[in-house]
Amino acid sequence: MAIKLPHAASVAKNPSQERLREWALAYLPRVTVTEFGNLNYMAEVTARLAQSTFFVAEDEPFKNSISRADYERWAALQDAYIADKDMILIEGYIGPDPEFRTGCRLYIERTQANIPAMQQQLYFPKDDDWTPEFTVIYTPGLRADVEAIDPELMVWEDESPLASPSPDDKLILVDLDNYVTRVLGSDYFGESKMGGLRMWNHLVYEAGGLALHSGLKSFPDVDGEEKVALILGLSGTGKTTTTFRRQLGSLPVQDDFVALFPGGKVYASENGCFAKTFGLDPVDEPTIYGAVTRPDAWLENTWVDDDGKVDFFNDSHTRNGRATFPLENIRHRDPRDLPPASFMLLLNRNENIIPAVVKLRRDQAAAYFMLGETKGTSAGGAAEAGKNLRVPGTNPFFFTNDALQGNRLAELLETMPDLEVYVMNTGRVGGPEGDERSKKVKIRHSSTIVQAIVEGSIVWEEDPDFGYLVAAEVPDFDDPELLQPRRLYERQGRLDEYRALVEQLTEERRRYLRSFPGLLPSIVEAI
Repeated sequence: MAIKLPHAASVAKNPSQERLREWALAYLPRVTVTEFGNLNYMAEVTARLAQSTFFVAEDEPFKNSISRADYERWAALQDAYIADKDMILIEGYIGPDPEFRTGCRLYIERTQANIPAMQQQLYFPKDDDWTPEFTVIYTPGLRADVEAIDPELMVWEDESPLASPSPDDKLILVDLDNYVTRVLGSDYFGESKMGGLRMWNHLVYEAGGLALHSGLKSFPDVDGEEKVALILGLSGTGKTTTTFRRQLGSLPVQDDFVALFPGGKVYASENGCFAKTFGLDPVDEPTIYGAVTRPDAWLENTWVDDDGKVDFFNDSHTRNGRATFPLENIRHRDPRDLPPASFMLLLNRNENIIPAVVKLRRDQAAAYFMLGETKGTSAGGAAEAGKNLRVPGTNPFFFTNDALQGNRLAELLETMPDLEVYVMNTGRVGGPEGDERSKKVKIRHSSTIVQAIVEGSIVWEEDPDFGYLVAAEVPDFDDPELLQPRRLYERQGRLDEYRALVEQLTEERRRYLRSFPGLLPSIVEAI
């Protein structure tokens, strides 16, 4: 049973996009009408706030936790703050399939109208069967600064002092018992989007599946049948680009989160796309570019000059510029009634000895899923940008011990004997950007690889160092050193460096997998 929404001075229920645009122009500072006729808001917060996110828990091993009593104090304070505010209520579904969809609602201050406008584009529309299961209560104007909060808002009955566990004046509180997320102080849209999807992670797991931080694309009429590919990756690894880039008549289905169930059954989550805008180019990413430059797209933290000119390559404010748009604005595959997954692509933005593509043995799949290797980007905040990361399942929104992700995937893989699992490096080989000895894995390279995977046209051979398969031949691929980085290191007289990296990676990976209590031994031993 969903909680009762806090009382407000007024509530605008499911206003139109046009009305939300009017309110954004009327109330928001730092909002600009762009050359494309859409709005861009320059938020103070430029990324999700992982260190300010806490799960309500007493004994369970959540990553960051807050007691039930402290949560209730913050909830009462937020409710009291809302009492004299004008609010917006957006209602809809996560997921379109009647057999697996979740009623959601966002309740937010009218003065931040861009966020409900963006969220409205991602929810599937409600119908007569809609009932709320998830609730996100969002107050950008209420900072989690104890000293600055009006004492009259502190309305709980006991005398316990109010304390903020957050390292800043923002706070995201997740109550999985009641499926409520409360956001205080942030003006970043991602906290609304992830407020629902973070709870969906828990719901999917409890239902016997696994929520994947994944795009999804469909390849129609391949060998007489439709096939779909899961594309997993941290933000900034090329997940959206890979999903939307077309090969063999492919169509995008989903941009960001997918539920995987036994037998490879997949369910989509969102009715729109939350795309990165930094570096957006009409040649490399024509589908996304065309959708983002429409008047009905919403931009956030994208650089716009005073005259409305958009510069997708200006990172003066952040590289984590974003945009939402409805999937109906592009050619896409209806997200209902999808066939079982045929391919899983684990994206890894690396810069040394990881090939542009490798094919994993079945026993390696869950291990590399758990490794979740990549280089961090601005999407994860300053703490992650530019650093080598390991994020299990490439899913930073999983709610508890990550060993449960790896173990659940291993269980699901047992029910999907035909699923093929690959690692794709979307970064570089031979060294970081600026090292003249290194080479970039370009978008066209990754696109060629995806097509060859679906066609089954890659010639594979076993890698002597890691035991997975590397590509000996890929049709229309112009650089074999990207496929087998050992060749590049050998040609440049750097084999000792290559061998040292092999030894280092192998030891680090084994140590990392051993660090998860309860992870299946078969996963740990696969590296």
